Amino acid sequence: MLQIAFTVGLIYLFGWLIAICNHKFYSNLGRSSRIVCYATGFLGTPVHELAHALFCVVFGHKIVEIKLFQMDAADGTLGYVSHSYNPKNIYHKIGNFFIGVAPILVISALLYLFAYLLLPQFVAELSIFIRSGESSGSDQLLSGFFNIVGTFFSLAATWQWWVFLFVGAVFSLHMTLSNADRKGAWSGLIFVLLVFFITDIVLGIVSSKALDAFTSAVIAVGCWLLCSFVLALAISLIAVLASYVFRCIKRRRM
Repeated sequence: MLQIAFTVGLIYLFGWLIAICNHKFYSNLGRSSRIVCYATGFLGTPVHELAHALFCVVFGHKIVEIKLFQMDAADGTLGYVSHSYNPKNIYHKIGNFFIGVAPILVISALLYLFAYLLLPQFVAELSIFIRSGESSGSDQLLSGFFNIVGTFFSLAATWQWWVFLFVGAVFSLHMTLSNADRKGAWSGLIFVLLVFFITDIVLGIVSSKALDAFTSAVIAVGCWLLCSFVLALAISLIAVLASYVFRCIKRRRM
């Protein structure tokens, strides 16, 4: 359960939270939302679709058609990746999950990379905070959280912070999964869970140390995912706050 919580659980939790933030952001913009969506989508949508395409290649799916960015679709779709696979191939079925959630994984990884390059001090403190969370008490966690937030906003006086915020917003606003993305991910989820289940049983029979090592490795990956997702969510929350300010200013002028 711990392995699933630190991987699949984190992906779905933060994917859901970021989707809520993005929905609220565009809702607050009103009629201006379409302009902002197209303006940010010029960069964000190709990254979203290339993330799908990347995992199609990794898991052996055939890419039938790919559209990185379009503005003239009747249904408002900005981009898409059509792919096919062998339904009898378990590896292909597992791939459905990762292909579906690919934008969350890839964009979060890119944000982590940008933060590492532009805000190394903040990333270092965030990593230490997350890794030490398991052995810290509630008071220490709360204190550490506020320290992290303080460090992040203390960097607002630097140009690197604003570049990170702008680039991060462009990408984060296009992390939301479409209905087709979610459907594809759900179809592969059961096979991902089976892999964890079977691996745990086999390693448990072979050696308890091997199982512990596998669990530790999964948690280590989960900690990295958590760092990346926290960055993405932070940017999404800032974007929502900015959209509320925009809405308030617009209402006062009316």
